[in-house]
Amino acid sequence: MLVGLALALMTFPAIRQLGMTLLASAGIIGLAAGIAARPVFGNLIAGLQIALAQPIRLDDVIIVEGEWGRVEEITGTCVVVRVWDERRLVVPLQWFIENPFQNWTRTTSQLLGTAFLWLDYHAPMAAIREELTRICQGDERWDGRVCVAQVTEADRQAIQVRLLVSAANSGALFDLRCAVRERMIGFLRETYPECLPRWRVERAAGALHPSPVPVVPEHAPEQTASPGAEDATAGDRITPAGHSGP
Repeated sequence: MLVGLALALMTFPAIRQLGMTLLASAGIIGLAAGIAARPVFGNLIAGLQIALAQPIRLDDVIIVEGEWGRVEEITGTCVVVRVWDERRLVVPLQWFIENPFQNWTRTTSQLLGTAFLWLDYHAPMAAIREELTRICQGDERWDGRVCVAQVTEADRQAIQVRLLVSAANSGALFDLRCAVRERMIGFLRETYPECLPRWRVERAAGALHPSPVPVVPEHAPEQTASPGAEDATAGDRITPAGHSGP
């Protein structure tokens, strides 16, 4: 309406300047309104994209800004995520379009989880694998898919053993990982205590009976020169021509 009125006024020479002023004002007002409404239109477009692509849905388990939680509510402007400690994380819709995030229940809720142990090089891997299988089979949270123990790292002090297990959902997986870690540590402490990480200190054979320190006579000359650095004796004198003097 403002543009149409400005163009109509510009057709009259007497008030053409007023029409041009009105047209410029309409452009400035429209630009300011567009900048002010950018977040609203951005969230509106993001809401349409989320509704069509459905990267998140209600009750999905997602990781947003390092926080684990479930999608509790999706509105026209934001998404409410219920964090594991009962906090609520309010995220604008546009954030999900512009930033990557993790969706743990996009197609299925089944997950794999790990528990790492640092053990001594004497750790019996065959016994550890048998114990891990027994622990998983005795826990109802294990879904029967994956139960593996592997040595994934080794340094100068110990080896890193990864216990890989699976569960039907993220909540059961977290509890299963904690149970596997605790029970495996208890098994090693009771059955193979020598396999827990430790520092080794070796004592030299003669450390208990050290040899006596030799006594240096007071008149013995102090040796400070490198071997072979000077072949001339203290009484020799080197002439400028390179010949030894008397």
